[in-house]
Amino acid sequence: MTDTETMPIEDYLAKGGRLTSPDNVPARYRGELLRLMASFVDSELAGSAGFAGVINDAPGIQERISAARIVLEKTDHAGQVLAVMESFGADGGRYAVHHPWADRLPRDADIGAERREGDMRLSVFHYPLQGWVDAVVMNVLMGKAGVIQLRELSHVSYQPLAEVFHRILPRETRHLELGLAGLERIAASPEARAVALASIAYWTPRVAASFGHSGSARYATLARFGLRHTPNETLLAEWQADVDAQLGALKLL
Repeated sequence: MTDTETMPIEDYLAKGGRLTSPDNVPARYRGELLRLMASFVDSELAGSAGFAGVINDAPGIQERISAARIVLEKTDHAGQVLAVMESFGADGGRYAVHHPWADRLPRDADIGAERREGDMRLSVFHYPLQGWVDAVVMNVLMGKAGVIQLRELSHVSYQPLAEVFHRILPRETRHLELGLAGLERIAASPEARAVALASIAYWTPRVAASFGHSGSARYATLARFGLRHTPNETLLAEWQADVDAQLGALKLL
């Protein structure tokens, strides 16, 4: 007999157990797993669509190449996780086009961590970019958040998805490095620096909201299933410390 046949599923998962097939996934677990995957896929598709719109704002060839690479790879990452969703019956072809991923709210909107009308993207991806400097700042702040969140997700209890996140993490880390290189150049220009400071003030609370609420009841549910391991507030604190260190080094605080 397997461990899942001799103990309750939540106990098995709490002890670090892994599930490997849609066939042995309980209904509640399946629902939470699909929601988690949909949030990632929608965020990657929306993020890549938004960044695609600023490629032509890039100040040089190398910057355009970096931006195009980020757009390509984020779309590919969405496709990799969508393939796992398809093993649960999701219609991948329809899914990728069921929302206008480039649509954005007005710049002055404030929706907190709210999801909208079946679109599972993180709320930060509902806000528009305003030019190259703004896009670089957002890429750095959200890139750092994404790396922290992917480290957490790479330990999910559904093994095929954990393996996908392990493959994606190094490329998302590279996206952050490209953003930091661009931000370093921006910080050296007095004119661009002023724009960057305004963008940092704009994006910081919106990226922070992507970590979710402190003491979240949903986090407790995900933790019981082994789909989360670190509380929202702990991940947020790690992000804030890393961002403060990086921006401080560039004298952008």
